[in-house]
Amino acid sequence: MSDVAPGPGLIAGFVPDTASEPGLRAGLEAILLVVDEPVAEITLAQVLDRPVAEIARVIRELSAEYTRAGRGFDLREVAGGWRFYTRAECAPLVERFVRDGQQTRLTQAALETLAVVAYRQPVSRARVAAIRGVNSDGVMRTLVTRGLVEEAGTEPESQAVLYRTSSYFLERMGLRELDELPELAPFLPEDMESLEEQKQ
Repeated sequence: MSDVAPGPGLIAGFVPDTASEPGLRAGLEAILLVVDEPVAEITLAQVLDRPVAEIARVIRELSAEYTRAGRGFDLREVAGGWRFYTRAECAPLVERFVRDGQQTRLTQAALETLAVVAYRQPVSRARVAAIRGVNSDGVMRTLVTRGLVEEAGTEPESQAVLYRTSSYFLERMGLRELDELPELAPFLPEDMESLEEQKQ
């Protein structure tokens, strides 16, 4: 999946919500734009406090509208849930963009996230977000796409996916192993642990 971020108001053929379903379409779009895996209709119904049948109807209407409008993305039902995907015809362009992006410099947000993963691995996205103080899902996807970060199993209690740096990260950093990372403690405030706890 590609990180597309179309705003509801930019969708050709977008039909405004009726009085009987205020904000439902926008709510569905907002949720589905940030999910990491397909979301079941019943889950969406619980979050939006609407009947499952209504969610099923509206989400299929949205999917059909995107297809009729010929958008570069579509809304597909996969593995028992719904999620945005880039349209198959656009795959070559997306691949070219991702490949060319390998040569671009990392953003400040990506560098911060990569540092958190490097020094706290294995670490979940929630933990990274707690340390940085902002949502890091999009940045994490970028780092995974660029091969600098990879999945490292799941957390026993929460079942959240854990991440670690890859061998490609070591190669790019010129390191033989993680033990060669520079000491970070001298650059951190003494009460770093308490600051992190406050953010959680």
